[in-house]
Amino acid sequence: MSNIKLKQDEALSIKFTHQLKKGQHRRLDLYFSLPKEMGITSNTLNEDEYYHSSIMGRRSYYSDGLHLALVHNRFTSQKNRTIDEYRLYLNLFAYQFIVAIETDCKELSRIDDADAFYPQIEALSAHVESLFKRFRRSEPEDPKRQSYFENADNYLSWFGEQQLLKLLAYAPRSSEYAAVTEKLLLLCRNENKYRQERSYNSSNTLQDPNRIANKMLLLRRLIQRGVVLKEELKTLGTGLKKFSTGLATALVMIVVSSLILKAQGVFSGLTIALILTLAVIYGFREIFKDDVRNAMWRYLQRGRPRWSRLLRDTTSGAVIAKQQVWLEFMRSQDIPKGVARALKRRHRENNVETEVLHYGLNTKVASQQFLSGYSTIQEQVNFSLAPFARYLERGKAKIYKEQDGKVSNDSVERRYQINLILLVQDDKQAPQYMRYKITLNRSSIVDITEAELPDELTS
Repeated sequence: MSNIKLKQDEALSIKFTHQLKKGQHRRLDLYFSLPKEMGITSNTLNEDEYYHSSIMGRRSYYSDGLHLALVHNRFTSQKNRTIDEYRLYLNLFAYQFIVAIETDCKELSRIDDADAFYPQIEALSAHVESLFKRFRRSEPEDPKRQSYFENADNYLSWFGEQQLLKLLAYAPRSSEYAAVTEKLLLLCRNENKYRQERSYNSSNTLQDPNRIANKMLLLRRLIQRGVVLKEELKTLGTGLKKFSTGLATALVMIVVSSLILKAQGVFSGLTIALILTLAVIYGFREIFKDDVRNAMWRYLQRGRPRWSRLLRDTTSGAVIAKQQVWLEFMRSQDIPKGVARALKRRHRENNVETEVLHYGLNTKVASQQFLSGYSTIQEQVNFSLAPFARYLERGKAKIYKEQDGKVSNDSVERRYQINLILLVQDDKQAPQYMRYKITLNRSSIVDITEAELPDELTS
């Protein structure tokens, strides 16, 4: 699973990325083992709401190499390409540059040690500056291509400056690295001056943070055109849900009708007792109707995909890939044997009762229709754990210690551990497993580590 990576994204979110080649078929499953003490069940967490609010994905064309010199070389060969082709390759380079610097900066932002932070940010700024120079050496002379280049150049310059300034704003303080800080600030000043000399943004836009932010958001969307695949999501099982609703209503009405007939046989004529009995019967019908419908719907839906997704090329409209998506709480007897064995490999003190939330993704990639020169797409899926943390308890305990006759205490935060099993099966190959331990509290993810698997799952 060399091309599948899982790591922390924001304070309370994780993401996994993987690449898919032309004609590839991949089934990918994530099993979140949530301790019951976290209070997360199908009654407290609605799967549909969680999917639409907390699981975000991004699918795009992909080329090997973090900063994509290959893409750079392709788009700079302007003479042999049409304007539309030039725009596509320009956008592809700019988009991958954006993703790369975002990734690098997020990793740097989690470093608290000044001795580790400043050498890495210095190397990052040197790489960014080098790419700016290479990019601008390929500026086209054709006026029709010039506008596309200027849009990309304007956004990349602004975005690179913003990312570096953001890192410096929250950087660990150290007077030893004042020269590095000044070097980075000089790069940011030069980029700001460069944009002013090129008249990329009006003075009114520069003076209003809202206007400059909205303009850059528009430029980013223009850059993503042709690179990020268009998604068409469809909810599955709507007919089945209507059937379960109808069937549940029919079953409840059979019981209600039987009780009404029996009540009429007991009470002769229209009496107050009969009216009260009928009211009670109809009241119980309203109470249990939804419960019966929901139970029947969960039974019929169990194991079935919830959504289907088409990924299209935004330029040609061709279907690049088809996906099916699962999201459900699983019963212990429905968990695959390999996953169950992996989850059991825990220390005795960690063997607690759990709920298992399953996210599945079945992808079939087309063997043709790709953008010319590319044979791979990359998918990145972000999971927000904020809805999980909502139910967590705050730490209230304290640890006391004695030193030199004085008693002091330290506050202890409440931490929880989620076991995550990642299962991947490519085409007809043997399934591969990975296991992670995610430690979190109410405010952030404390640690993510890859854990050992049973020997029979690693062979």
